[in-house]
Amino acid sequence: MTTGAQLPDETDARGAFVRQVNVFRDRVTADGSSGFLAEAGRYHLYVSLACPWASRTIIALRLKGLEDVISMTIVDPVRDERGWAFTAQDPDPVNGFAFLSEAYRLTDPGFDMRVTVPLLWDTQANRAVNNESSEILRMLGSEFDAFARNPQLGLYPEGLREEIDTINARVYGAVNNGVYRCGFAASQEAYDEAFSELFGTLDWLDGLLAERRYLAGAQLTEADIRLFVTLIRFDPVYVGHFKCNLRRIADYPHLSGYVRDIYQHPGVRETVDFDHIKRHYYMTHERLNPGRIVPRGPQLDLESPPAREHLG
Repeated sequence: MTTGAQLPDETDARGAFVRQVNVFRDRVTADGSSGFLAEAGRYHLYVSLACPWASRTIIALRLKGLEDVISMTIVDPVRDERGWAFTAQDPDPVNGFAFLSEAYRLTDPGFDMRVTVPLLWDTQANRAVNNESSEILRMLGSEFDAFARNPQLGLYPEGLREEIDTINARVYGAVNNGVYRCGFAASQEAYDEAFSELFGTLDWLDGLLAERRYLAGAQLTEADIRLFVTLIRFDPVYVGHFKCNLRRIADYPHLSGYVRDIYQHPGVRETVDFDHIKRHYYMTHERLNPGRIVPRGPQLDLESPPAREHLG
């Protein structure tokens, strides 16, 4: 039996959530061979502090030291049927848009899908470049090194790429998107399938992190950023709101320490805003939370020592 879906256009006949494919997929490159040359001051990033996909790019921006190279606007965490909106406190400095949908439709007047963040914008061409977070994350990780404060930081090192890609593929399907597959499932069958895959993968990750400080070994990489943004939202949102309630991250001995380790990494803590996170989820998904009441808890322990420095 299926029930009313939160996102009917992204729900299949089985009641399973099937995420839409992002459509803006151009790439900024250091040499400009893609048609989009990496330059200081040319690009603008539209993000939400609530959104895990956008948070990937915010973390990369800070870790690489690109805050003065790529400007950024934070949208209102509470989204209605008109989509992501700009606020009086953080207006759109590029075109004065009221809603991010205007940027999408300026680039593609026929765009009729769900408007998402992050969105990388070319202020010279006045058009969208890319709205796929994994690709923006990778661009920020290498293509702007000539302007970065921390160009030596490699988030996708050549010797680890095969392992990073393998981990990313499993984590994306089962965890990053898996929590949404649980929360947006419109049938018991679809929910059960996603739930089983999610916790099977979290169990595997906890075992992996018993022996490694980071997912690919001793070095923090993009795989860690991609996992962290889901884990930091898990206990305050996904456990209750998305019914991912077999175990909390706090119940995993190694995953919980791993979250603290990354949260306490210089530059990461400042990207996490639990007010934005909780207000977005609990006030935006009216089918899941019709009363739009935002919970006060839970109390999280993110400041205790991670005690993971000994791991390789």
